[in-house]
Amino acid sequence: MTAPPAAQQTDPQPKSGLVWLASYPKSGNTWTRAFLSNLASILEGDEQPLDVNSIGRFTVGENFTQFYKERLGFEPTGSDEHRRQIAALRHEVQQWIADQFEGLVFVKTHNALVIDRGHSIINFAVTSGAIYIVRNPLDVAISLSHHMNKTIDQAIETMGSPDVESQVNEKRVHEFWGSWSQHVMSWTRKPHHAIYGMRYEDMLSDPEKTFGKLADHLLLGPTRAQLRQAIERSSFANLKSQEEKQGFKEKPEHAERFFREGRAGQWKEVLTAAQVDRIVKDHGEQMKRFGYWPL
Repeated sequence: MTAPPAAQQTDPQPKSGLVWLASYPKSGNTWTRAFLSNLASILEGDEQPLDVNSIGRFTVGENFTQFYKERLGFEPTGSDEHRRQIAALRHEVQQWIADQFEGLVFVKTHNALVIDRGHSIINFAVTSGAIYIVRNPLDVAISLSHHMNKTIDQAIETMGSPDVESQVNEKRVHEFWGSWSQHVMSWTRKPHHAIYGMRYEDMLSDPEKTFGKLADHLLLGPTRAQLRQAIERSSFANLKSQEEKQGFKEKPEHAERFFREGRAGQWKEVLTAAQVDRIVKDHGEQMKRFGYWPL
């Protein structure tokens, strides 16, 4: 397996290792993956747009159950014992992923940057950096409720609860989300040159500037035309249209669709005053850091 050429165009001695695409769920992670995958495809010389179900060609996930099943010798469940075994295997799985690629490889995660059952979730020995995407929790609550097929109040409860973990199933092992604030704080508490931060709202309002800075940070070196083409091919409208026509294999079975609205400020039309107050009470400190509060 080789990393996309775009990930290798850094310098005469290109870096190697994992570059994490990290975010709390429903914060723009898949959109960012789609942009990077389309840009890599363009830099590779592909003339045809990249299919939404082909973004895994240029990015990977590290929480596929199969990776852990092969090492455990059995299908893990959600028991605490199995979760402990999964936590102990993460570094080995991440090392294996890094070994499969030459150069950098982009890896999606919704894990917080924490210790899980005595083991750090990220294997820093094979990590070159991270991209962290943050989104206004007032809008995250709406998207998360649809994604989880729960009420908005239930989504708000999940976002405000510490140490939340996702389920273990036949496709994915658990991820440690924590609360929204816990997640954001874990990745951004201290500025670090290896962690590049982006706001979902800036991706919407000025995609050329926001994605252009990301491409520059990664030393991908696209021309203005290539950058614009990648942005157009990975636009939310384009991704939504593709999902409507052919489906999206990453959509949860219980969700009506994966790409739903893709806009900022929807909370003003949907949330009640009590729901807004609850989110601000739970997350006001971190909201202030990213310009989401005061409203």
